[in-house]
Amino acid sequence: MWQTGMLGRVDFVFMPPSPIAPMTDQPHEVSVLLQRLKSGDESAKDALFTELQSELRGMAAALMSRERPDHTLQATALVNEACLRLLDSDAAENASDRRYFFGMANRAMRQILVDHARARNTTKRGGEYQRGSLDIVLDNFEASNQCNFVDLESSLAELEKDSPRQREVVELRFFSGLSIPEVAEVLDVSVGTVERDWRLARAKLYQSLRGE
Repeated sequence: MWQTGMLGRVDFVFMPPSPIAPMTDQPHEVSVLLQRLKSGDESAKDALFTELQSELRGMAAALMSRERPDHTLQATALVNEACLRLLDSDAAENASDRRYFFGMANRAMRQILVDHARARNTTKRGGEYQRGSLDIVLDNFEASNQCNFVDLESSLAELEKDSPRQREVVELRFFSGLSIPEVAEVLDVSVGTVERDWRLARAKLYQSLRGE
C-alpha cells in the first residue's frame, strides 16, 4: 500500500494532481439546466450532458495526470461509460443543483473503476487476463498514489460516515482537481473551512489506509 518513505508524512498524502480547468459552466449554469429539464424542457438535456462530458474528461485527466499524454486518451472509455450510466438513470431528474449532479458524476466514474478492479481480480485468479483501457487508468492511479483504488473507496465510505462534507472536499479537490477556492465556491463555504476539511480528511484517510 503506502511506501515506507511516506509513512508518517501526512503532508505528502493525497496531494491533488496537476490543476485542471475549472468547471466549464458559468455560475449556476448547470443548476439552471437541471431546473429547465425538470420543468419539461428536453432541449436542456443535451446541454446538460455536454457539461457532464466536459467535467468527466477533467476528472479522467486528473486521474491520468502522471501518465504519458497519449495514455490520457485511454480514459475516453471511462468517460463514455460514466455518461451512459447517468443517462440511463434518473440522475438528472433527481439532482437539485450543480453540486449534487457533479457529485453523482464523480462517484459514477469511480464506481466503474471499483467494479472493474474487483472484476479483474476475480478474472486473474481464474486464469488469463487481457488488459484494457480501464486497466491503464487504474494502474496509473495506484502507482502514482501508492494505494489500492478499492481500499481508497472503502476508506472514503468510512469518511462519509464521520463527515459527509470532508468526503465532498476530497472528491472535488483530489479527484476533480479543483483548487481550494473553487471547492469553497461549489460547497458554498469559506476557504478556511475547505482548508481545514482537506487537512483533516487526508489525515483520516491516511490512518484508515494504514489500518490504524
